[in-house]
Amino acid sequence: MIRDFDDTEEQEEGGLYEHFRFISDPGQSMVRVDKFLSTRIDKASRSRIQAAAEAGNILVNGVAVKANYKVKPGDAVVVVMDYPKRELKIIPEDIPLDIVYEDQELMVINKPPGLVVHPGHGNYSGTLVNALAHYLRDLPMFSSGDTRPGLVHRIDKDTSGLLVIAKTEIAKNSLGLQFFEKTSYRKYVALVWGNLKEEKGTITGNIGRSLSNRQVFTVFPEGEHGKPAVTHYKVIERLGYVNLIECQLETGRTHQIRVHMKHIGHPLFNDSTYGGDQILRGTTFSKYRQFVQNCFQVIPRQALHAKALGFLHPLTGKALMFDSELPADMQAVIEKWRNYIANRELS
Repeated sequence: MIRDFDDTEEQEEGGLYEHFRFISDPGQSMVRVDKFLSTRIDKASRSRIQAAAEAGNILVNGVAVKANYKVKPGDAVVVVMDYPKRELKIIPEDIPLDIVYEDQELMVINKPPGLVVHPGHGNYSGTLVNALAHYLRDLPMFSSGDTRPGLVHRIDKDTSGLLVIAKTEIAKNSLGLQFFEKTSYRKYVALVWGNLKEEKGTITGNIGRSLSNRQVFTVFPEGEHGKPAVTHYKVIERLGYVNLIECQLETGRTHQIRVHMKHIGHPLFNDSTYGGDQILRGTTFSKYRQFVQNCFQVIPRQALHAKALGFLHPLTGKALMFDSELPADMQAVIEKWRNYIANRELS
């Protein structure tokens, strides 16, 4: 399986330690290695990457390259340093888990909004991985110190819904391959701003980190930056100035639904990262503005829930399908919009 990113810490020849490893996609267009890395390493400017290349710290297929090297499909691009990466110790924490299904190979959990999936910058405890390290502490995979044990996919901190966790290496490889080959099934429900013209549609467009703000992602023209992404959507309910929609993913890019919906002019309701925390549709009446602010308070996050998840069992090959109820905050804000529309029609 082709890996986009591997944060291993193996020591290279000459006393250098591997900090980042990226395998370029089969469809990767020819692009300078400094540009290639600047879109993949958080908080790394091109000038810093160019300096690293000048110092011989960027290897492609085991050979040091300069910043103007053109990355080709299948290239292994590695960043090495003369010091090891900061070690992150996973502390087991007794955090409650909403377990939907569990057997010897895997478990499916319903993640609440606000729970970070794995440790990272600013979130070194209180994550799902810390909870798994406690709950599955007797299993080799979860006592090894791996910062992402059993994870084959993830959802954002403020997105709720279903996640599958592998409990064995066999399960992790099998499930990882299913997600990579796009044979798994994922359905999300979202509340978005605006009234979509069509009942259903498909959004395509490469998704990658914004070149002006690396904290967010954006859609790029095909072949320029980012990775291909496909989102299918269907309107479930029209609620005046917002629509409740269902999204099915073909790919699993970071912030995919959030970025794609913004791209077509319908950001997710109260998505502060992509502009959905502003009043984007509706009237200028103060009563309406107060209503929307009340809705924001009811659901202080993007209105997105990973509702359904399907895959083949790693050992039996049996098709497994799971479905989850919308969380209370999302149900409440939908009901508020239903009441608002009903009262508006009666007046």
